[in-house]
Amino acid sequence: VATFALGIWRGEKPVDMFMAAVALAVGAIPEGLPAAVTITLAIGVSRMAKRRAIIRKLPAVETLGSTTVICSDKTGTLTENQMTVQAIFAGGVLYEVTGGGYEPSGDIRADGQSIDVASRAALTECLRAGLLCNDSQLVREKNRWAVVGDPTEAALIVVAEKAGLAHADITTLLPRLDVIPFESEHQFMATLHGGGKNGHVIYKKGAVERLLNRCTTALDDDGEAVPFDHAAASRVAEEIAARGLRVLAFARRSVPHEQRAVAHDHVAEGLTFLGLQGMIDPPRAEAIEAVRQCRAAGIRVKMITGDHLLTAAAIARTIGLEGDEKRFAIAGHELEKLNDDELSQVAEDAAVFARVAPEQKLRLVRALQARGHIVAMTGDGVNDAPALKQSDIGVAMGITGTDVAKGAADMILTDDNFASIEAAVEEGRNVFDNLTKFIVWTLPTNIGEGLVILASIVMGVALPALPVQMLWINLMTALLLGLMLVFEPKEPDLMQRPPRDPKEPILTFPLFMRTGFVTLIILSGAFGLFLWEQAHGATLAEARTIVVNVIIVVEIFYLLNCRSLTHSIRSLGWFSNWWVLGGGVAMLGAQMVFTYAPFMNHLFHTAPLRAEVWLHIFGVGLIAFAAVGLEKWIRGRVAESAAL
Repeated sequence: VATFALGIWRGEKPVDMFMAAVALAVGAIPEGLPAAVTITLAIGVSRMAKRRAIIRKLPAVETLGSTTVICSDKTGTLTENQMTVQAIFAGGVLYEVTGGGYEPSGDIRADGQSIDVASRAALTECLRAGLLCNDSQLVREKNRWAVVGDPTEAALIVVAEKAGLAHADITTLLPRLDVIPFESEHQFMATLHGGGKNGHVIYKKGAVERLLNRCTTALDDDGEAVPFDHAAASRVAEEIAARGLRVLAFARRSVPHEQRAVAHDHVAEGLTFLGLQGMIDPPRAEAIEAVRQCRAAGIRVKMITGDHLLTAAAIARTIGLEGDEKRFAIAGHELEKLNDDELSQVAEDAAVFARVAPEQKLRLVRALQARGHIVAMTGDGVNDAPALKQSDIGVAMGITGTDVAKGAADMILTDDNFASIEAAVEEGRNVFDNLTKFIVWTLPTNIGEGLVILASIVMGVALPALPVQMLWINLMTALLLGLMLVFEPKEPDLMQRPPRDPKEPILTFPLFMRTGFVTLIILSGAFGLFLWEQAHGATLAEARTIVVNVIIVVEIFYLLNCRSLTHSIRSLGWFSNWWVLGGGVAMLGAQMVFTYAPFMNHLFHTAPLRAEVWLHIFGVGLIAFAAVGLEKWIRGRVAESAAL
């Protein structure tokens, strides 16, 4: 409107000024940008899917690149999720278990010697409790043992089989009558079984702190109930947990034959302690490497788990998590006592949060966000949905996750592996990197085109380019040049950079200055040659054809420099992105048709050019290439000096 009004005020014809205003609008608006953004994000989603991370919401791809904290579950995500019982405490004796994995081969030893399990009543009953208070199965598939159900429960079946207790026989002898399923807020499971000599029996398994204070007696190796030493059992549990083993406690209670159901009040007190079982879930080798890469990228990793505090802390140190040594790990019951301000500091300092309830996950996410963090949170249960929804990137487990968790998440891991989160963050950074490159590449073109039109109006000369010619420039370059940046490989230092501040504009000051710099080259080169060639006898159609070719050639050379916003093309490798080279060649071919094909001359009002004119056109392109390369080199040297 302002352009139209200016021309009318200067006495130009309304039709000419309307054409000028349309040409300015077509030139200044980057028509290909929405398509480029969508295609870039879609390709990023495709790459992430190949790396086992399925994106449910497209904008999450960009957010991943800004992630500063990843809050991850332990079991199955940071660890192998293949439990093996290695220690048992029963009847006052600490036993060691040999063998690994789900192969039921190995034995149980005391003081380095194999023992007769049948002669040890407390040990036998502890193993039987783990076998019966259990919803999983161990099956033989193609010469290997596999788990149907929870790996923790599978480990209890395996160790019982090692001791000669057959799962099928025991469940037939003591059939299940009722069950209290495991729930994270209660941290225990209980089952009622018939067939006992003196009535029915309830077996209970769960977190140490949820069982020990419910026990009043303990079973000894003679099968007698003796007074329970709570302090001794707690001390042994801590010793086992400090070895990095996950510890479960087991108890039982006899009830009359008439009882056919089990409720929470039946297992709230008066239990007989049977023993402890400690199992190891080894860290994933790829998770250790992924945590290392996250640290190099300035991303903090925090473990949130339902395991014992000492177990979680030992695994966290093995994996390489970092936190304040005075407050490296904290338990859920301690978090309950903290107000929001105190929790904010603890959330920042600690690396491990153990025995955490689902509602505490939500508080932790909010606490970290209050300190300006972009938080990725993992979860698999129904109760994890609020925390997944609140986090900036909700990550659900594809294998163990519930439908509710998956519905609340932005991303789903098909392999439940932490390394896939790190891979998704890496892809997210690359997507945002390439989007920024496209924007930095396309803006000088559009602004330059607009300034060329404005300059002609201010100087009162004919339009250097018609609206249809501007449309050709924008659409063809976006398709054949700009989109090639989508396929730009990840830069070598991508995961050595700190996370991007989400409040930081896409065009930082250096990139804004570079945009203006290239814009001036396009303006002076295109408009200067337009006037120069007309002064030396070129027709208006030829001069306009020169303007179109100058803009496109500058874009081709500038595209090479936009493959990295900081590194030179020589350091990247001239042939590391064949798409860019192919796009440049295709664009030059299209320009030859645009310039010399008669039907194109008719459609776009162009004219063939003399061979020597191309020297001037490519001269402007080389000037732009050299100028931007020099600017990047100078900024790099300044940055190196500042770092020293």
